[in-house]
Amino acid sequence: MKLAAISGGSRGLGEAIAKRYLDAGFQVVEFSRSAPHSFSVAADFSEPEQAVEVIAAQFTRLAHLDFEEIVVVSNAGTVQPVGPATRKDPAEIIANLNVNVTSAVLFLSEAIRQFQGQPCRKTIVNISSGAALRPYFGWSLYCSAKACLETFIRTLALEQGAELHPFCAISIEPGIIDTEMQASLRTSNERDFPDLKRFLDLHASGALRPAGQVADLVLSIVRQNGGNGLRYDVRDFTP
Repeated sequence: MKLAAISGGSRGLGEAIAKRYLDAGFQVVEFSRSAPHSFSVAADFSEPEQAVEVIAAQFTRLAHLDFEEIVVVSNAGTVQPVGPATRKDPAEIIANLNVNVTSAVLFLSEAIRQFQGQPCRKTIVNISSGAALRPYFGWSLYCSAKACLETFIRTLALEQGAELHPFCAISIEPGIIDTEMQASLRTSNERDFPDLKRFLDLHASGALRPAGQVADLVLSIVRQNGGNGLRYDVRDFTP
């Protein structure tokens, strides 16, 4: 039996990854606020304390089973609110960081806590972004959150090296994908997001990759992965 646990798999890339793992014969559990799938569990990542209770209960239920492989994918995230943080209400800033950082760390930490003793192949996957490496005007919260998680993954990889049955922790940059997040960006205004025209042009030119194509590459990277703490870019694996 193999297990794939995915956050933010209700739509977009997360949904495509979840369905690819289902097709590959994995037992899949997906956590999201809307929980639209038969394998979904409702968890609102904007409310970390409530979300982690739900996550812990599900992982506790699964932890007594023996797995041949475990893949944990942290994909839940939001780019909103777009615009300088100095123009945003404190509640908007807190909600963004709750989803992008706090709940993500709790999700991954709970998975490790529950499945640390499993002596099988185990992989933590952080779905990252180019925003982790370079700043974009109007994305101060999103860029900071993505950079934070990449550092968390590298540190996690170091810590796991001391465990008897370690997880391998990696980050994957998926590139620019045709998702609802991209659609929401195209509704921004140029005062908040001066790069708006470039994103409109990317969509108009058909440069956005289908989520299913990127999901295939993510699964391929996880299968081929040979190093703890590494960062991968799907563009390096495009046929």
